[in-house]
Amino acid sequence: MVTGNFTTVVEFILLGLTSRQDLQILLFIVFLTCYIVSVIGNLLIIWISSTSPRLHTPMYFFLRNLSFLDIWYTSCVVPKMLNNFLSVKKTISYNGCVTQMFIHMTLGGTECCLLLSMAYDRYVAICSPLRYTNIMRPALCIKMTTTSWIGGIINSLINTVYTLQLPFCGANVMKHFFCEVPALLELACADISLNKTVLFFCALMIVVFPFSAILITYVNIISSEKKAFSTCASHVIVVALFYGTGFFIYLRPGKIHVSSQDIMATLFYSVITPMLNPLIYTLRNKDIKLALIETARKKIVLWRK
Repeated sequence: MVTGNFTTVVEFILLGLTSRQDLQILLFIVFLTCYIVSVIGNLLIIWISSTSPRLHTPMYFFLRNLSFLDIWYTSCVVPKMLNNFLSVKKTISYNGCVTQMFIHMTLGGTECCLLLSMAYDRYVAICSPLRYTNIMRPALCIKMTTTSWIGGIINSLINTVYTLQLPFCGANVMKHFFCEVPALLELACADISLNKTVLFFCALMIVVFPFSAILITYVNIISSEKKAFSTCASHVIVVALFYGTGFFIYLRPGKIHVSSQDIMATLFYSVITPMLNPLIYTLRNKDIKLALIETARKKIVLWRK
């Protein structure tokens, strides 16, 4: 397609993590392993928390949703990245790029809100234990999860609509391993100041507000019951890992240029964190360990019969 003296971009070239051919196979093996561990780990949490009666509580309802999110969060990025490691032509269509960007932003924004819901659940459990079952009813848990999804979709929709209004009529080489908003905006052949402003303020709403609310929640937990704070350690670790890299990428007013540090930060919260979440929650969670042991024993008994 030609518009004036420019050719409209119909596909993008993803440079990925490295241009060294000798590292492509090694990186493929490393990230394939990370992806398999992530998917199996999160599926295991969904399965064990769904089948074990002891885990039918609001906390594990949110954890199931987090695991479901993480499976799709890493799946919208890693399979294409793995394919590019083994491909000579490392391209993605314009429509595929926009779709990947929309899905990734939706899931990321939803996770930001969902982590806040999980923090509120821990706050009620520790600070109002006698009222916990009355407050954290199934209807409220479903509403909180639904609101998280709506928030993520709205955030992604706003940024996607503004991005679609930009012309891409020249450079199509993206210094990234997937279509993230800052990397895509860097290739636009028009003024992107409005897009940068929209991206920044959306990040304030979807990242800063939930993170600030989580901090306030844990300050109240510490002031109320210091000893009980240790039971929230897993959630605190997950929040620190996820939000820390998110702040680095999206909360820099006026900055869009994607550096190698930005790519590593994105790699961490898009690929590494979803893999670590199941390990963090299972290794530090006695209930899940007991549920796994009980389930294993039942399977052994059935197998022997």
